Parts: sequence; structure tokens; C-alpha cells
Amino acid sequence: MKSQFLLDSNITFLNHGSFGACPKPVFEEYQRFQLELENEPVYFILKKQAAYLKIAKESLAKYIGCNANDFFFTHNPTFAVNTIMRSLDLKEGDEILSTNHEYGAMDRTWNFYCKRSGAKYIRQNISLPVVSKEQILEEFWNGYTSKTKIIFLNQISSATALIFPVKEICDKARELGLITIIDGAHVTGQMDLNITELNPDFYTGTLHKWMLAPKGSSFLYVKKSFQEMLDPLIVGWGYESVSPGESQFLDYQEFQGTRDISAFLCAPKVIDFLEENDWKTKAKECRSIVLNNYQRFCDLLNTKPICPITDEFLVQMASVPVKTSNPLALKELLFNKYKIEIPVMPLNGNYFIRYSINAYNSQEDLDILYRALQDIIVTTDLIEI
Repeated sequence: MKSQFLLDSNITFLNHGSFGACPKPVFEEYQRFQLELENEPVYFILKKQAAYLKIAKESLAKYIGCNANDFFFTHNPTFAVNTIMRSLDLKEGDEILSTNHEYGAMDRTWNFYCKRSGAKYIRQNISLPVVSKEQILEEFWNGYTSKTKIIFLNQISSATALIFPVKEICDKARELGLITIIDGAHVTGQMDLNITELNPDFYTGTLHKWMLAPKGSSFLYVKKSFQEMLDPLIVGWGYESVSPGESQFLDYQEFQGTRDISAFLCAPKVIDFLEENDWKTKAKECRSIVLNNYQRFCDLLNTKPICPITDEFLVQMASVPVKTSNPLALKELLFNKYKIEIPVMPLNGNYFIRYSINAYNSQEDLDILYRALQDIIVTTDLIEI
């Protein structure tokens, strides 16, 4: 599969989780749309774009298990969550219950809006190592109070790569009358997703990570009961439109000025590529590589696993604890000397080497990382054993 991707053959690429990687057939489709746009920009935008977008949305809707009229494309989940936050009627003292495993940009976004509203963002501690799903649920709900109004949770943590029990949390939150916002940036393409069954109020995910779409392709699902309250982050021609469509929600969110939406339009090609290449089988093989190597790296670094090494908690990424006083230097050394693209993730004063495995990877890639870390341990003081 490696020949299907545009990745630099001189780099051992173990960081699919950050920005994904696009296969050649999908990238060609992306460029085809861009060329068609530039060939006749006015005709494309005013006449063709809506029909293309409808096809893309219907294709993605089947893949993520929801109605095509209940979501819109965005460039990234950060945009999506900012859109939600702008419309929330937060009052002073209201609490947003989250965890201390969330994506850093989301933490910053909540902090920004809470400073303006007087609300409080609660980063509830989920202790490591995680020993069970029940532990996560108990620790999470220990943060609930009478002031809690919103639940915000990543389904898979960027820093720790842990899977969180969002179905159980959404179910209980609904009983308590709480709004649920789920960040599924790492889910689509790694795990099966059925938004209707999950039943959150808001759900954002990406296509450009594990679904292999071109960069800048994500979505925001909004339950029907919340669609009218959602203001556009960018006000444009769709607001109070002179020729409104069937949905004010989509008018507001899908017409936001001139932009290239070619990445969105590639959704059908992306899904075709995954199906034609039996991606579920490939993903299963990748999970085996992830799980089979986790303890090995913990032993090398003299650290302990942060969870049971099973597919209940890990999919195609794993974060191995590493003791280092200079994570940036470690990351740069791995890239500059050993030609390995891999992040050293910070979280709550701890650091993790997070490896991602996709179909273009092999066991040899992790062996290269293993030998590099062995050498770093012997020749530098960057890793404490």
C-alpha cells in the first residue's frame, strides 16, 4: 500500500494521527475538482458546487450514520467547536464538564469563551493507568455538579490515544438534561461510527485524518433540536437569504464566502478507496501491530502501559510513556538524525511517544523506531531509564 501514498520514502512516517496522509487516487480527485473550479470559477461555484456537495454529503452520511441534512462540512474540528461555542448561552458559574485528556486547541477554545461568559471549564482528572471503562466513568462523573450544563469529550484522545466510553456518557448526560458535544477527530476511519446510535447533541469528526481525505475536510453534526439555535461562525449570503433553501441551518452554515471546498467533494472517492482496498481488514491488521508492540516499547523505556493493551482502549495509535526533560529535543533528534516522523505528546506534566500505524506502515517501521530509541538511550541523556 505504501506506493499508493505520496509520503517521502526517506522518512519513517509514524504520525498519521496528526494530519493524516492522502492516497494518490484521492489526491488526483482533489486536483480534478480544483482544476474544474479554476477552468470556470463562476459556473462551478454558482451552478455545479451545490450538486457536487449534495453527492458528497449523502455519501458521508451513510458512512457516519446520520441524515445528510443534519451536518455540514468544516475545515477542521476547531472551526466546528468554535461554531458551537459561539451559540451557547453560557452564564456565569455554569460548568462544562470535560477531562484532562482533551486536545490542547479545544482546552484553549473553552478557556477563551469561559473568560468571556464567566462559565467554568472543568478538566476532570482521568488517572493513569486506566484499568477499566468503569474507572473512566466513575472518575468522570465525580466532576458532575448541579452547575454542570455541558459535557465535552473526545472519543479518542489525541495525547494518550485512549478510547473513551462516549456512548455511556452520552446516555447518562441525556438523562441528566445535559448538552453533549463530542470531539471525534480521530474516530472516522479508525473505528465504526454511527452517530444516530451514539445520539450526541453535537459531533465533530475529520475526513483528513484516518479517512485519508485531502487536508481541511471535517464535519459538524447537529441534532435537529439544536439546529435553529446554531449561529454561523462566519455570517454570509446564507443569513436571511433572498433565496432560502429547505434548511435555515444549512443556509447559515454552508454559505460563508468564497472558498475552495474541493476537499469536501472528495468524500465519495475517499469512501470508494476505503471499500475497494478492504480497509476494515487493513485497519484490523494495523491494530494488531499497535497492540503487539506496546509492551515492547514500555519495556525499552522502563515505563508502564497506560491502559490494558486491548482494542477496548487502543485502535491504530498508542502513546508510550517516556521520561524526558526535553521532549522537543527528543522529537527533533528522532526526525533530524533518524528520519522518523513521530510526536512526543505532552499531557499534564507527562510525555508520551505516540506512534500511529496505517496500511502503508509495517513492523519494520516500528523496528526502526525501536533501534533509534535504543541508540538515543545509549548516546544521549534525553531519555531517563
